[in-house]
Amino acid sequence: MTSGTTCPYHIIDLFAGPGGLDVAATWLGLPVTGIEIDDNACATRKAASLLTTQGDVRDFGPKDFPDANVLTGGPPCQTYTVAGRGAGRQALDEVLDFARRMDAGEDVRAELDKMPDKRTGLVLEPLRWALEAIDLDRPYEVIVLEQVPAVLPIWDAVAKILRPRGYGVAIGVLRTEQFGVPQTRKRAVLIARRNTTEVALPQPTHRVYRKGVPRNQGDPMLRSWIPMGEVVRRGQKFTVVSNYGTGGDPKERGKRTHTDPSATVTGKVSRNRIQEDGSRFDPSEAGQLQTFPADYPWSAGDISQQIGNAVPPLLALHVLEAALQLGTDLDTWEASKLPQWSDTTLPHGAADHR
Repeated sequence: MTSGTTCPYHIIDLFAGPGGLDVAATWLGLPVTGIEIDDNACATRKAASLLTTQGDVRDFGPKDFPDANVLTGGPPCQTYTVAGRGAGRQALDEVLDFARRMDAGEDVRAELDKMPDKRTGLVLEPLRWALEAIDLDRPYEVIVLEQVPAVLPIWDAVAKILRPRGYGVAIGVLRTEQFGVPQTRKRAVLIARRNTTEVALPQPTHRVYRKGVPRNQGDPMLRSWIPMGEVVRRGQKFTVVSNYGTGGDPKERGKRTHTDPSATVTGKVSRNRIQEDGSRFDPSEAGQLQTFPADYPWSAGDISQQIGNAVPPLLALHVLEAALQLGTDLDTWEASKLPQWSDTTLPHGAADHR
């Protein structure tokens, strides 16, 4: 189910994780190289035959990947997410000031490295890469960034830096269930293209989920959102007890049934419990709620964290199509009908270890 067309794009994916965006790129037939530091995520990427450079994105730059003309990245979200302690949100003004100084040509890497939580400053790494590529006179044709909604002011600052340098930019918050993902999750997305002002985020294909509102109600031009039961444990009735957004308080745990989309899949997804029998989602099921193929080769340790950290491939598919304008018909792509990973054709250049 790849596009099968030749495309003049090669993606360099920063903070690539186990391969959420890379899976979408592979479905589109696009070559992609991911940079990832985590041993476990790299083990999964190797098992999936994804091109990978293991290391810290701060140790690399555009000069190290001269063939790449598309920059993508989903920096670590832990210090910005509402489920975390909020170090990134508290340092937002400081991060925005660093972005302004980068715009003025300052090298702020040493100062970013001294922040109380070093992960906070990683959100500016894609901007560093973009500015360095411009300085090398090899600007990226397209830039795609995603993070939690709290990072939207930073994406707005990045947009203001990129526009005078020849980019059209669109930013906003997308809801995953509106793109066929059987899960409610919000992501702040930035798409930038050179030499054009015709840039837009992907348009929703499915209705927004509202608690208590039947899925067949809403905009008649959009499809119904996808419930968990269409993707995992099909034919069964079940209730998921989740600790997402609870702050660890068991009294605040939420419940969703098989007729609802999943709550946000986080690195703690293995703690979620099926009320009827006390079982848990296995890695394949948790991955499918993120729209990874059922046979995706999750490997090594901390698999729940790998899954929770990833961008849902089906959302990434829509974002990449909007960014690259490949003309791919996405109407047939559904969470319950994704191709097996073992049947997916890898783009030219991928080392196939399968």
